[in-house]
Amino acid sequence: MPYVAVTALSHAGLVREHNEDSLVVGPWTLCATVTDSPQTFVFPLGRPLVVAVADGLGGHPAGEVASALVARRLSAVGPTLDGPDSLRHALEVCDHEVDATAEGHPEMYTMATTVAGVLVLERSLLVFNVGDSRVYSAGPDGLRRVSVDDSPPPPPGHRTTSAVTQTLGGSRASGTPVPHVAALPLSPGDRYLVCSDGLTDPLPDEAVDAVLRVHDDGRAAFELWKAAIEAGGPDNITLALVRVGA
Repeated sequence: MPYVAVTALSHAGLVREHNEDSLVVGPWTLCATVTDSPQTFVFPLGRPLVVAVADGLGGHPAGEVASALVARRLSAVGPTLDGPDSLRHALEVCDHEVDATAEGHPEMYTMATTVAGVLVLERSLLVFNVGDSRVYSAGPDGLRRVSVDDSPPPPPGHRTTSAVTQTLGGSRASGTPVPHVAALPLSPGDRYLVCSDGLTDPLPDEAVDAVLRVHDDGRAAFELWKAAIEAGGPDNITLALVRVGA
């Protein structure tokens, strides 16, 4: 029977006091906490499956609340999602829910989160994101980014930037975000990496590619986490590896 294997990991890193990232893997969520080791789940291919990372916006209040709201909402509606329109609507609902939760609570007024993930369907896969969390395809030809960063160009001499131009939440004055959604064909052996910028800021794509060319599933997740920690672990590190099996 065709299946989808998903290995997930979330860690606070070495600098942040707590984890503001959240994860959703189908019915399973991990909200603003950590995993001691990679967790692997196996699902039958054919039912809609959402795998996503939400990264609470650093420097804003209650980022962990915003990311948890989004992860739990996507987990709840995931089985009903059947295409780009329903996925975009779900992300719009997430945006409104984050803003509505902040209303009446000044300490949460500008809370926001990024999100990136995949919706695995029977014959296709939808990639989506708002913000600078990322989705990569890890194929025989190497690593390829398939999400779209919502961020300005980095300053001269820098590889990355912490600024984002779109988020879920952030107050109604920030406007309604326009999610990036793209459909890709689905085949046995396909692999995807969904991650927060706590992985990709300290690690260039070449380093991520080098790990994924050698390892898969739990070992790959561990080695990516280890590499990010050895590079300083400056932010929360959250990732999910998606593999389509025959």
